[in-house]
Amino acid sequence: MPQQQPPAVSVIMPVLNEERHLRNAVRHILEQEYAGEMEVVIALGPSTDRTDEIAAELVAEDARVHTVPNPTGRTPAALNAAIKASRHPIVVRVDGHGMLSPNYIATAVRLLEETGAANVGGIMHAEGENAWEDAVAAAMTSKIGVGNAAFHTGGQAGPAETVYLGVFRREALEQQGGYNEEFIRAQDWELNFRIREAGGQIWFSPELRVQYRPRPSVKALAKQYKDYGKWRHVVARYHAGSINLRYLAPPTAVCAIAAGLVAGAAVTPWALIVPGGYLAAIAAGSVPAGKGLSLKARAQIPLALATMHMAWGVGFLTSPRSLAKRVIASRRPAVMAAATASE
Repeated sequence: MPQQQPPAVSVIMPVLNEERHLRNAVRHILEQEYAGEMEVVIALGPSTDRTDEIAAELVAEDARVHTVPNPTGRTPAALNAAIKASRHPIVVRVDGHGMLSPNYIATAVRLLEETGAANVGGIMHAEGENAWEDAVAAAMTSKIGVGNAAFHTGGQAGPAETVYLGVFRREALEQQGGYNEEFIRAQDWELNFRIREAGGQIWFSPELRVQYRPRPSVKALAKQYKDYGKWRHVVARYHAGSINLRYLAPPTAVCAIAAGLVAGAAVTPWALIVPGGYLAAIAAGSVPAGKGLSLKARAQIPLALATMHMAWGVGFLTSPRSLAKRVIASRRPAVMAAATASE
């Protein structure tokens, strides 16, 4: 008997100011070791660099590549626009600075079949192109940087609350009405939460790896992690059961360090033990994290760690309650699959 053709796949990409990595990211998609039909739908935000020009070149070079507009520039709106414009039963989310491993799509499709999951995802493998990015990548893949998040540090395959990016069954996306566009960040968590509430399974597997390019500067990294912290507090208010000690560590550290600095200046120098202890801890933690890196990269790991921790903590502490109220007002209940006539 002839071998059954694998299901066709739609790859969706939300893109904004990605001139540096877009062409390479799309190349990693088009060169996938996958026998099924494939299309790539790029949702273009209002970029201020050459992203649109590069996307137009990619469309002209390969008939599998298409673009759709995303005038808001917001990631969940881009994802929904790309989903609407795509047509295949498997939907693969990829970012404009993510590089898929050669067998990523074939492995994900196999895992969907083996597990029956609605969404599968794997490891966000941060990898830099210079000393600073190498330092950030080391910080992002160390437990002192991100705690025990499996999609950063790896772990055993199994059910998960959420996964990095994701490879979805289209019916699961359409059943839930796509992404909630009020979630500028954490939209993956919110969608996966609804999928799980409806009885679907989210599956993590270390077999799936995506190379991720870190932010190129301290300022960009700080903005990224401040946004992460802000939106994680929104998630905590949206769903009270989702918070744990790992998420509370950065805001606790910010408060303790700030109190130590104030008390050290106004009351007693002994209070400086707290910020001093933090600096000593990240300096010690950066040693194993920097194994194999250049001296210049290793020297910058403590700065990357401190930037991530402090920015995340400040974002969490300053997240406005009004933002959470607006998001909660937009709450979409999970949509259950329709019962069959025989039930």
